[in-house]
Amino acid sequence: MALFRNSANSNKHLYHLFHLQHSRTFVNARVKWVRDTYLDLAVEKEKNLQQIISLKNLFLSQPSKTIPLSSISLHKTLFKLPTTATNFFHKYPSIFQIFQSSKPFPLPQVKLTSQAVTIHNEESKILNSSHYKKDVAERLAKLLMLTRAKKLPLDIIDLLRFDLGLPHDFILTLLPEFPEYFQICNMGDKNSKGCEMFGVELVSWRDNLAMSVLEKKVVEENGGIIPRMPIKFSINLPKGYDLEKKVRIWMHEWQNLPYISPYEDAFFLSPNSDQAEKWTVAVLHELMNLFISKKTEKENLLILGDYLGFGIRFKKALVHHPGIFYVSNKIRTQTVVLREAYKKDLLVERHLLMGMRYRYLHLMNQVMKSDRRYRLRINRGNYKMQ
Repeated sequence: MALFRNSANSNKHLYHLFHLQHSRTFVNARVKWVRDTYLDLAVEKEKNLQQIISLKNLFLSQPSKTIPLSSISLHKTLFKLPTTATNFFHKYPSIFQIFQSSKPFPLPQVKLTSQAVTIHNEESKILNSSHYKKDVAERLAKLLMLTRAKKLPLDIIDLLRFDLGLPHDFILTLLPEFPEYFQICNMGDKNSKGCEMFGVELVSWRDNLAMSVLEKKVVEENGGIIPRMPIKFSINLPKGYDLEKKVRIWMHEWQNLPYISPYEDAFFLSPNSDQAEKWTVAVLHELMNLFISKKTEKENLLILGDYLGFGIRFKKALVHHPGIFYVSNKIRTQTVVLREAYKKDLLVERHLLMGMRYRYLHLMNQVMKSDRRYRLRINRGNYKMQ
């Protein structure tokens, strides 16, 4: 497997770290979890957003722009609906409209409201813009550069697709526009069903992308000069959160360790060393910055970390560093949030696509009086809906 970043200076730097790496491990102290109401709110207000957008894309991919209600009911698990399809659509009457199809087979159908279609059309303009395509292509390229093999299986990319801001049909629409970046490859393995696994591979290493968000920030703050002092992570603990004294001492010393870029291959470090943990946090920090909402499901991170060879180190890093990462227990799962990216419950810097997603959220929270009419019309029919 190829090294992440390949240069003489880089290799000398890593060789020096190999001989100076600290072997001590995290102090034997309990780091308590404390609820952050603002970040919980940031997670909770996007409840069902991903399901809404997935269903929206499905409807608009149909020639009639409608789908039988019974079809959605049969695929409730596929779309991760928290309730029955009927109840889900009735919960968001500003997004979905249930109606009876014309005779001779008057069956309940579902379509998008005109408001939802309007937002979709505006969103499509963003997705089709050259600026957006270049941005999301670079995000995907940087994700692949964080892997030793410079490639990832399609099923893992699909887990992160929504968070990366990739189009739902990125294989057909985005990848062909960037042949100098990506190619579809055979991963050489078989999935649980015995089928060949395919993935996306980076065609060639891109030096212009091999600088982490943290490195770039530090360089900009120092007038384009890389400082000799250690690069430190931003620590943002909630009010009233008090670390034990020995944890604070450990954290101070840990912050002063050399910063290894996430685009370097530092797997040669002892996995239990503090230096290795700082590199693990650097990889996690960069990953979180690739996501347009600066958050993702914890399970997705752990699956990716396991594939990359980090094992349980991602999980340990999330526990050891509550001032960098917050784990929310809202909306039926655990969500990892990058603390520094938020001020209270709002993103400090909002990606253009997140602006459109907030438009959907606003529409989701609207209540239409006509919802009662839809319910009455369906309930009077002699149809059994799941």
